[in-house]
Amino acid sequence: MSDIREIEKTLWAAADKLRSNMDAAEYKHVVLGLIFLKYISDAFAELHQKLHEGQGEYEGANPEDPDEYLAENVFYVPEKARWSFLRDNAKQPSIGILIDQAMDSIEKTNDSLKGVLPKNYADPDLDKQRLGELIDLISKIGFGGGYEGKDILGQVYEYFLGMFADAEGKNGGQFYTPQSIVKLLVEMLEPYKGRIYDGCCGSGGMFVQSEKFIESHQGKIDDLSIYGQESNPTTVKLAKMNLAIRGIDANIQFGDTFTNDLHPDLKADYIIANPPFNISDWKGEQLRDDVRWKYGVPPLGNANYAWLQHFIHKLSPTGTAGIVLANGSMNSNTGSEGEIRKNMIEARLVDCMVTLPANLFYNTTIAASLWFLAKNRTGESKGNDLPSALPFRNRENDILFIDARKMGKMINRRNRVLEQADIDLISSTYHKWRTVGAGLSPAQYQDIAGFCKSASLEEVRQNNYVLMPGRYVGTEDEQADDVPFDEKMQSLTAKLAEQFAKDNALENTIRENLKGIGYEF
Repeated sequence: MSDIREIEKTLWAAADKLRSNMDAAEYKHVVLGLIFLKYISDAFAELHQKLHEGQGEYEGANPEDPDEYLAENVFYVPEKARWSFLRDNAKQPSIGILIDQAMDSIEKTNDSLKGVLPKNYADPDLDKQRLGELIDLISKIGFGGGYEGKDILGQVYEYFLGMFADAEGKNGGQFYTPQSIVKLLVEMLEPYKGRIYDGCCGSGGMFVQSEKFIESHQGKIDDLSIYGQESNPTTVKLAKMNLAIRGIDANIQFGDTFTNDLHPDLKADYIIANPPFNISDWKGEQLRDDVRWKYGVPPLGNANYAWLQHFIHKLSPTGTAGIVLANGSMNSNTGSEGEIRKNMIEARLVDCMVTLPANLFYNTTIAASLWFLAKNRTGESKGNDLPSALPFRNRENDILFIDARKMGKMINRRNRVLEQADIDLISSTYHKWRTVGAGLSPAQYQDIAGFCKSASLEEVRQNNYVLMPGRYVGTEDEQADDVPFDEKMQSLTAKLAEQFAKDNALENTIRENLKGIGYEF
C-alpha cells in the first residue's frame, strides 16, 4: 500500500506541476485519459505475449485478432495506440496528435468505449514537452498482473479524482463524492444482489464501492445490474472510464434526470445517490404535473424534495435508498417542503437519518446528512426480498436517528474523513436496529445518548416532522464525579477569589511601573 501511495503522490505532484495554465476541470481528462490508456495497453501487452507464445489454451491463436482479446475481457489496442509506441515518441512535437489518434483508434476497435475517451491532447494550450514528461512518469507504473494491476489502477484513478475535485473546488462535487461517504452508504445498504441505480452518478464512485462491497463479502459483481444517469457529458465519460477500468458492465446514460428520465421503467432494489445540494435551476416549472410528485409538488427554488421523490418513484416494492442531502432538507418548510416531508413520514418511507460531520466534502462547507428510505418496512416478505444476514423486523412506526457530527478525523486543514471504525459503528447500529432479535425487538440495539435514538412516529409528529437527529438523540450523559454540590461550589469560589487577587496584584504592578516613567491613570 505504501508503494501505491508513493506512486499517487509522485504522479499528482508531477501532473500538478505540468498543468501549466490549463484549468483542473480540463486537465483531469488529460491525466486520467493517459492513466486509462496505460492500463489497457499493459493488460493488452500481457495477453498479447501469451497469444504470441501460443502455449496451452493459446496454441494457434492470432495475437492481432481483436476477438481473442474480447474473449478474455481485455481491450484490443491497435499498434500505434500501444503505450510502447507513444512512449518512444513522447519527445516528438506531434505527440499530442499521436495520442488523439490512439484514442480514436481504440474507440473504433472497442464498441464499449465509443465516445468515451478524451481527445484533446493536440490542444495548443497543452505544453507538448510537459506532456512528454508526463508520459515518461506514467511509464514507470506497471499495471500488469491481472486483478492486482486493475486494483492498483483503480486506487490511483480514485486518488486522482479526489485530488482533482479538491483542485476544482465547488465544481469538483459534480463528479466526485468523497470515498468515506460512499463507503458508509454502501455498508449501510448492503447491495448484495439486484438492480442498483444512481440518477446523478458523477464519475461512478457509488457503483465502484458497491463492487468492492460485493467482493469483500465473497459475492459476485454479476449479481448486480447497474443503471446510472448524469447530466454533464464530460462527467459521463469519466464514469464510463472509471467503470471500464474495473470491467464493470453498466448502463450509464447522458441526460437531465428530471426532464428526460432515460430509465423510465426501472424499479431499483438499491439507490445510492449524492444529488447536487439545493439547486434552483432544475426546470421544475416544466414538471408541475409530474407523476413522481406523489407526496407534493416540489418548490421551484430547490430540487431537494424533487430528488427524494424521484428516487422513491424508482424504488422496487422492497427497495431501499441512501441519499446525501444538505442538512436543511431535514427541517425546511420552504414552499411545500414541510408538507412533502410530513407525507413521506406518514407513508412510512423514512427509515433512518444520519447527520454527518463538517468538512467531509471537497466542494462545499454546507453541512450534509444521509436519508435512508425503504419501501417495505413491515419485515414481511413481498416475493422478491433480497438477501440479508438477519430478517428485517417491522419498523413502520419507528425512525432511527444517528448523530455522527463528532466523528471522523481531519486529514488536512480543510478536509475530514470518516475512519473505518466510524463507518463500522454507524452501519452496525443501523443493521442491529432494523433486524430481528429476541422477541422481534431490534437485534442487540440500544439507544445511546448523544449518538442514536429509535424514535416513535408519535415523537416525530410532536416535533412537527423535523428529522434532525440532534432533536432526538439528546446529549451524552455527563461523567458523574461524586463530589457534593456544596463542596464543589466552595472549591470553585476559592479558585475565583484567587484569580481576582492575581488580577488586582497585576493591575497594581502595572500602575506602579507606569508611574515610574511619569504616567498615571
